[in-house]
Amino acid sequence: MHNIITWLIAAVWLANGLLCKVLGIVPRHEQIVARILGAEYAHPLTVLIGISEIGMAVWVVSRLFIRLNATLQIAIVLTMNVIEFSLAPDLLLWGRLNIVFAILFSALVYYNDFVLAPSKPKHA
Repeated sequence: MHNIITWLIAAVWLANGLLCKVLGIVPRHEQIVARILGAEYAHPLTVLIGISEIGMAVWVVSRLFIRLNATLQIAIVLTMNVIEFSLAPDLLLWGRLNIVFAILFSALVYYNDFVLAPSKPKHA
């Protein structure tokens, strides 16, 4: 079960990074960045965020430092969603309810990497 959830989590990061941000298939992601960080550099910043999310997907499947990775995922997802909740709720797929999905995703990451993960991970 841990392996399946790990790949599912990585797929979320990959889809959001590659499809939504780097390839721009979902324009509202760039609109959110523009709202929060300014329109002038929204496109390159959105692409950089997308590349970072792709990097997170790679890190997730690498299973290196899994608890550090999980902690950073949770911090990033919750921070990003609180900012979006406050500054761009009208641009979110489910509006302010997006925070519920962020909490559920974070709980899944926690459960997968702190409860289901092998007791002796490769690193950290």
